[in-house]
Amino acid sequence: MASRLRRSVPVTINDVLDGHVALDLECLDRLYLHGYLARLQVGGQVVQFLNHRGYPVPSPACLQQIGDAFRRKVASFAQANHIPVVPLKAAGRNIEVMRRYLDRAAETGRSQVAAIGVAQETQRVFIARKRDTDPGKCPQFSFEKTDRRVTVFYFYLWDAGFGPAFIKVCTYCPWPVKIWVNGHEWAKQQARKAGTGFTELSNGFAAADDPALLQRICDALQPGTIIVFFQRWLARLPLPLGPADQQGGYWWECSMAQVEVSRTIVFTAPRHARAFFDALVTDNLDLGRPDTLE
Repeated sequence: MASRLRRSVPVTINDVLDGHVALDLECLDRLYLHGYLARLQVGGQVVQFLNHRGYPVPSPACLQQIGDAFRRKVASFAQANHIPVVPLKAAGRNIEVMRRYLDRAAETGRSQVAAIGVAQETQRVFIARKRDTDPGKCPQFSFEKTDRRVTVFYFYLWDAGFGPAFIKVCTYCPWPVKIWVNGHEWAKQQARKAGTGFTELSNGFAAADDPALLQRICDALQPGTIIVFFQRWLARLPLPLGPADQQGGYWWECSMAQVEVSRTIVFTAPRHARAFFDALVTDNLDLGRPDTLE
């Protein structure tokens, strides 16, 4: 008695998704950006900057004065605005430490500095070396970059447009900055302003009343949006540089450090999620095989 073999047709990811998805959303997730001073990247530019500041002899003492003044500004800013100053550990999860301050700020619905974190971190900063010159003349210094463990300030923000965020500023020249924002949190704020309902996850969306509108909101986050956010907060925060430096061409610009892109797929029933992962594994097992290459 002859038996028949039935050839099964493999189920692809597209087959699983078709008709079984309640929400399929692409959105920028965590975004890390560097803030840097384009005119303060090499040693000779440090001398030019200190000349711009009016120092007759460019020296490490001048940079120390700027750093000390910055620390005093931060302390005065925190005291005047009743902002908590929180020591941070290098290996700790800072966002969890700051969560209660951010939640408290979010309840007000008002853009504000929720807390200021203080940490010791390794940064690429300028150090000075004394040149061999005539002892009877003014000392001369050269400047070069090296890694040093220095103080940094984390300004944890709650922003009406972006939700939770932070801007980190180093206390040593060239005062590098780091910016962190979250695209999902920005989209949540914009969706609330648009009046469209959604169910949120801790970092994303579980459901939306109008998925197409929510996708358009996510797509609207552009580089210019982040730059406006950054420059707006620079105008509010205590900084090592001021308006005269900005007019002289010494101000922070942004560059990308890390960009995370998320795709959220919510199925209409749990069983479809299992089928999706099975199909995903099967599809990836075939990648790169000679019979699949064209």
